[in-house]
This record gives sequence, C-alpha cells and structure tokens, in this order.
Amino acid sequence: METRWKQFEVMYFLGVGGIGMSALARYFHQRGVHVLGYDKTPTALTTELELEGIVITYDDSVLSIPELLHVTPKEKVLIVRTPAVPSTSNQWNYFIEKEYLIWKRSELLGYITEFDRTIAIGGTHGKTTTSSIVAHLLHHSVGCNAFLGGIANNFKSNVVLSQSDITVVEADEFDRSFLTLSPTITVLTSLDADHLDIYGHADSVREGFLLFLGKTKSTGHVVVKKELQIENEIQTEAKVWTYSAKENADFYASDIRIFNGKFNFNLHTPFGHLIGLNSGLPGRHNVENAVAAIAATLLSGMKLESVAELVESYTGVLRRFDMRYKSEETVYIDDYAHHPTELNAAIQAARELNPNRKITVIFQPHLFSRTRDFADEFADSLAQADELILLPIYPARELPIPGIDSQWLFDKIKLEDKKLVDKDAIFTYLNRESLQVLMTLGAGDIDTLVTPISNWLESEK
Repeated sequence: METRWKQFEVMYFLGVGGIGMSALARYFHQRGVHVLGYDKTPTALTTELELEGIVITYDDSVLSIPELLHVTPKEKVLIVRTPAVPSTSNQWNYFIEKEYLIWKRSELLGYITEFDRTIAIGGTHGKTTTSSIVAHLLHHSVGCNAFLGGIANNFKSNVVLSQSDITVVEADEFDRSFLTLSPTITVLTSLDADHLDIYGHADSVREGFLLFLGKTKSTGHVVVKKELQIENEIQTEAKVWTYSAKENADFYASDIRIFNGKFNFNLHTPFGHLIGLNSGLPGRHNVENAVAAIAATLLSGMKLESVAELVESYTGVLRRFDMRYKSEETVYIDDYAHHPTELNAAIQAARELNPNRKITVIFQPHLFSRTRDFADEFADSLAQADELILLPIYPARELPIPGIDSQWLFDKIKLEDKKLVDKDAIFTYLNRESLQVLMTLGAGDIDTLVTPISNWLESEK
C-alpha cells in the first residue's frame, strides 16, 4: 500500500455502485486498501466490482455490515458516502452513532488531489467528455490516473489507473463538491444555470464556479472558454488561458468542417499549430471539448506532435452521442443530454451529420425542479426535432412538485408531431418504416430502453 494511504486499512463505500463512487472504490482497491461497499440493488457495475474482488452487501441493516469493519481499529477505517444515500439509511446512522470517520465522495477525491498533480474539469456541460479526452491523451503519452463521470469507450471503464502522479478528475458542481479539490490545472467548459435546487439562482452558480477556479494552485494553470468572458473575474495567482472553437484564443480551432463523415479542424496553440485534425466525435461542441482537453494536456507536459493521432482515436463515452445502430435507412443515437443546452448540441450535431433526414427524439425529463426552472428552454430545444416522444419526468432524488409534469411541458412545445408516452409503451409508438434518425435523450432510467431499441432495430436488418 502506498505510504500516503496507510492511515486507512479499510474503506467502506455507502452507495458503491454510483459512477463516481465505483471509480474511487477501484482506485483504492488496486492500491491495497481493503475496500467493501453497500448499495441498494445489484447492477452491471456492482457485478463488475464484485468480480474484481470488492465485497458488496445489498442489505441496509446494521447486521449486514461486514465483520472486517468491526475487528479493524476504528481509526483505520474510513466510511465514504454519496449524497444519493438517504439520511434514513440504517448503516449510515450506525456509523454516525459509533463515531466513525465519514467523508463525502468529494472529500475523498479532494484528499487525492492534495498529493497529485491534478487536472480538474468543471462546467455544467461537457466535463465528462472533456475529462475523458484528457485521460485518453495522457494515458497514451505521459500517463495518468483518472476519475470519470461516465464509462469511457477507450478504457471500457470510469477509472484509469497508473503509477503517474497526474490525476484527471471530473469536478462536480452539484452540492458544491468541486470546492474540495486542489487542482494544478483547472478547466471550465460552460457556465449555464443548472442545479438551481442547490444554488437558488444563476448568479450563485457563477459564483460557485469562480470559487472553484480560485482553488487552483498558484503555480498551476486555469483554462476557460473564451466566450464565457470570465477571465478578469478569477481570483487566482495561476496563469489563465482561454480556448475556443468559434474565435481566436490562446488555444483555438479554425476551419471546422465535415470531411468524410468526421469533423475536421485546424488547431492553434502557443506551442504550435496542427492542420487537418479529425475529431473522434461528431459535433462542433465536441471540437470545442477537444480543444479544451488538448490545452490541459499540453500545459501538463504532453508534446504537440502526439495530439493528432490520439484525438482521432478517441471513441467517446457511453451515452454521450453514442451511435448504437446504423444502417442505410436508420441511425440510432443515445445521449445523456438532460439540459436545454445539451439537447441543442446533440440535436444540432445529429442534423449536421444527417442533413435533410427526419429526426425523432425520445426525451425523458430529469428532475421536477429542472423541468420547472427551464421549461421554456426545454420547449424550444425539443421543438428542433421533427418528431418528439416525451416520457414522464424521472424524479431521481425529488418528490413531485404540484403542477409540474410532462403534460405541462408537452403543452409548451410548439411542434406538430409530438406524443406523450409512458416508457413501457414506447414500442407501440415507434414506427420502424418512418425512422431515419432516432435519438434517446435524458439522464434518468431512459438508458434501460437503449438495448431493447438497438436489438429491435437489429432484428429487422
């Protein structure tokens, strides 16, 4: 076990099946810590963790707490919890009562960043893709560890492990978790209002991100999208750089075009220029994400000559403009988009790659509060589809809000071809013969439709 982790012999993860929690569990398991966990229900991800040797219980009772925790000195045990575990959890309350050391997931991630040279990618959109591009570039050049908010296709995992002292993290703004980090390089991709149930209003979101950027170590670098016009507001001694895919900046893309079905662009940086790069992902927003990622990796020591081939070989993240099926007649794309800005980017990218083709969108709103706060923006975004199938709101952590439901949103959408459908009845409304470009969009349990839809399309080839 590495010296810095010797204070912890056992780590117990409450909510170990979460995408961020499982990455941390894997990180410490591979470093020799005894890692165990609890989750409410088994999933494909918890099965993978168990196959890797992590013991998991699915019973919240105190009696199900593994014996190892009882026989290990309390000062050698760390309990890690995710906000998804409710305050009524029997195990969590037991650990509080017995005065175990309990950290949030973000606190543990912050602990790691104190030791490593950390690249933290923040923003209301684009951080998962950008952080996974950074991880891909560094993994194949100077090496890195990475904690990602999605399953990166190149790694088939949400975590990358090595002996490098560079660590890539996705900085989560929810619950202000990113303020626990101590980055060496910080990237800000976007500043749209979101999580207003936490922040209250857009100004607080902006203030939170400014505080995040201010956490950057004085010897480090801050990389921000130029269009945000935020450089002069950042309180930091670190060097501030800008990037863009729309205008000149310290790092920017120019001459963006579609060539042989891929987005092609020229790259301009303080370290030199590259002509004719092919993005491994579709969409102008992903060209922008690639530029941000390249900036971070060059500032961390990667050589410019390694960039072109690695950018093209990057294959994306599960549920981020994920091409699940393609034939001459039909294209099926699945995407995690759950905010109006993300919907705009996904639908625009699909239309640019498939001009003059009908786009059918299946969308599941995520959270009553987000639907309420951005209803008009959602209505405008969804009206860009040619056909819309709207599902009921996925509540996640929330209780219903009176008057806020999918029917209320549905009535706001100015689109002639639209339907309001329950998820379990979706195939009743899918007409294979009329499908040209099909998209499933949303952050709830709409992902359970992806494999059935893919299999259904495959079965008729």
